[in-house]
Amino acid sequence: MAGRINDDDVKAVRDAVPIDSVVSEYLQLRNAGGGNLKGLCPFHDEKSPSFQVSPGKGLFHCFGCQEGGDTIAFVMKIDHLSFSETVERLAAKAGITLRYEEGGYNPSHQRGERIRLIEAHQAAAEFYVRALESPEAEIGRKFLAERGFDQDAAAHFRVGYSPAGWDHLTRYLRGKGFSDKELITSGLSQDGRRGPIDRFRGRLMWPISDTAGDIVGFGARKLRDDDNGPKYLNTPETPIYKKSQVLYGIDLAKKDIAKASRAVVVEGYTDVMACHLAGVTTAIATCGTAFGNDHIKILRRLLMDNGSARVIFTFDGDSAGQKAALRAFEDDQKFAAETYIAIAPEGMDPCDLRLAKGDDAVRDLVEPRTPLFEFALRQIVGRYDLETPAGRGAALDEAAAVVAKIKTSSVQREVAVQLAGFVGILDQEFVVRRVAQLARWARDKGGDGGGPQGSRGGPRSPRGGAPQQAAPAPGFSGPALNLRSPAHRTERELLKLALQKPALVSPAFDAYGVDEFTAPPYAAVRRCIEEAGGAEQGLADNREYLVAVMDAAPDNTVRSLVTELAVEVFMSRTIDETYAGVQLVQVRLRAVDRRINDVQGSLTRLGSNVAPHELAAAQNEVWVLQQYAQSLRAHGAAAL
Repeated sequence: MAGRINDDDVKAVRDAVPIDSVVSEYLQLRNAGGGNLKGLCPFHDEKSPSFQVSPGKGLFHCFGCQEGGDTIAFVMKIDHLSFSETVERLAAKAGITLRYEEGGYNPSHQRGERIRLIEAHQAAAEFYVRALESPEAEIGRKFLAERGFDQDAAAHFRVGYSPAGWDHLTRYLRGKGFSDKELITSGLSQDGRRGPIDRFRGRLMWPISDTAGDIVGFGARKLRDDDNGPKYLNTPETPIYKKSQVLYGIDLAKKDIAKASRAVVVEGYTDVMACHLAGVTTAIATCGTAFGNDHIKILRRLLMDNGSARVIFTFDGDSAGQKAALRAFEDDQKFAAETYIAIAPEGMDPCDLRLAKGDDAVRDLVEPRTPLFEFALRQIVGRYDLETPAGRGAALDEAAAVVAKIKTSSVQREVAVQLAGFVGILDQEFVVRRVAQLARWARDKGGDGGGPQGSRGGPRSPRGGAPQQAAPAPGFSGPALNLRSPAHRTERELLKLALQKPALVSPAFDAYGVDEFTAPPYAAVRRCIEEAGGAEQGLADNREYLVAVMDAAPDNTVRSLVTELAVEVFMSRTIDETYAGVQLVQVRLRAVDRRINDVQGSLTRLGSNVAPHELAAAQNEVWVLQQYAQSLRAHGAAAL
């Protein structure tokens, strides 16, 4: 039976791996103020960043989709790993040796599937790299040299060679302890008549990594005429490899893409190599599939959709390249970045261009020249005879339908005006109206009309914090949260203080009852803090305290609210004992006033039916509460 990871080791892993360094492997983070960082959420589409990371607390939270948690929760969610797989992966990153309870440690049995498959790919990559040095691989080394790639270039991109025999890699990985089932599942081997055989044989091998740098697949290039397979053969779909969700070179390019707010999309592995070696270190390529939605999501998280972001597509000048450009334009509006197209002279790709004209020519190629929309529309219009009214009309009909898909009305109008010039129609307003009409028809037929910029999180407060009004969460009963309510607003601030700055409210906060919080979601969070040992626990180790509070949550809804409150900015710029005292007093004062009203209301309803001793006790309670309320108003936190 698989052993349970030692709790102390889990804590060590959580403390050793900074959450901002982990999240930065998947998206670009920028300063959000208050010690927090922000970026575009990787778990849902959005135009403006509502995803926040708090390095000091080791937590993340998205105010749009409500996902939140610590470093372990983030990796589990984004890479679809189990808890143990995630801890093992982070432990390897931090160099921590894990201890297992309930029966010792057996890597072949206790490591999760994803980690095992990634380890198999890493071992395969090392095997292929060594094989490139063999006499048999001379044909592969010659292929690289003819394209301008020397031994150092091959080593930088970890290019390798798969031997031509049936099962060289399979036998090697078996010797490393991998089972036949794991080899088949990984896509590195396939079923043969007498058992598993190598999937890739006699080919140049490019390892394909995810954004975290883990090798998840391979691209294999045919070298010999007697190889009856396709020119390029990629890893099949596996639990860790989805061709629509990977970009070759993203592990090498991601930092420069984020830094420069620019990405260059090329068509092949050698094109990526040529661009990087020429100094264009933001180049990436798709892996045997068209550039699509999932690729856009990867780039948008790195580009952060700021106003200066640019995506440059390089396509061959042939008909296939033109079709690829038109497909890319179909998705153009899913970028906030400006998109351009670059086509090399004589239809050369970046690899051929570097070989023929040098590094400077490659760098010059990817300097933005032609907006993608302009290229796409000229391709459409160019298919018609614009010398005749019928030709101009047909060209307008096809091109206007494409322009109508642009969701931003100002951009749609501007492109429509340019389309009029491409077609040769002097009446620009006629073209603008035609495009707008087609856009309305598309919306009326059921188009979403919204796109990624659509609101998901409800109206925001002026400081970018919580929604002004939120529906009751599924696990709560009671009225909806309304942050225009002074009571709800103050309760929220007090809980934020208890989670983020417990030293300012402890020990007074721990004496507050759950019933002092009128909003059921806030009462649930107060109960979690109580079960975690109270805010006083945060004085010694705030990270462990927050983990304990999250662990005490009865469900994901409450857990999400805990992370939200733990990273949300405060409503005041100055957070000190005075501010904390005001929140403590206001919550307590409202609770006292509610109790006074409850007792007086009960007396009124009972009227003369109340027993004399019960009346005296109730009147005495009201008097004591009124005195306490008066003291709170007069002396503030000192009266608590």
